[in-house]
Amino acid sequence: MLSRSDDPVAAALARAAGLICDDLRALAASNPVVLIDGCSGAGKSTLAARVAEEWPLVGRVQVIALDSLYPGWDGLDGGVERALEGILRPHGRGKLGAWQRWDWERATEAETHAVDPALGVIVEGSGLLTPATAALGDVRVWLEAEEPVRKRRALTRDGETYRPHWDRWAAQERAHIARDDPRSLATRIIEIP
Repeated sequence: MLSRSDDPVAAALARAAGLICDDLRALAASNPVVLIDGCSGAGKSTLAARVAEEWPLVGRVQVIALDSLYPGWDGLDGGVERALEGILRPHGRGKLGAWQRWDWERATEAETHAVDPALGVIVEGSGLLTPATAALGDVRVWLEAEEPVRKRRALTRDGETYRPHWDRWAAQERAHIARDDPRSLATRIIEIP
């Protein structure tokens, strides 16, 4: 097994987490919002976990993965809208937010989770950086990685569950990139090998 220093992806994500933590310190805010976008397999969940581990501010941080909000395999835009309405807008107004987990096996909404506006929040997921969400994010990250590498990582991670859905999900990601230009909305662009 490769150590983090021997694994170029792990090393890139570690550097990215350090930069994001520097950005958070510079904000001098007690409850910042970090948005992490990138196509499937780019490393969003791993980066979010690293930033949460290294969270440089007092108190805990809430980490929310859009994988828990997307309403099914055709729901990239729907998941982002759910995050905007249930998490980001209330948080930005200093109000308690809430989101419902999507139960992928039953194809229905499940339990509800609260989002404390007094705490920082990291939201990560494909499709996340849009003009509406970017206006509510203090640190906005776009992860860039080549498709063959991303696909290999995603299918290694999720296996046969994801394989039949890769193309339709990738088409939604391409539509998001063409429509929203998330790279231009990012405060940090991170290249992942």
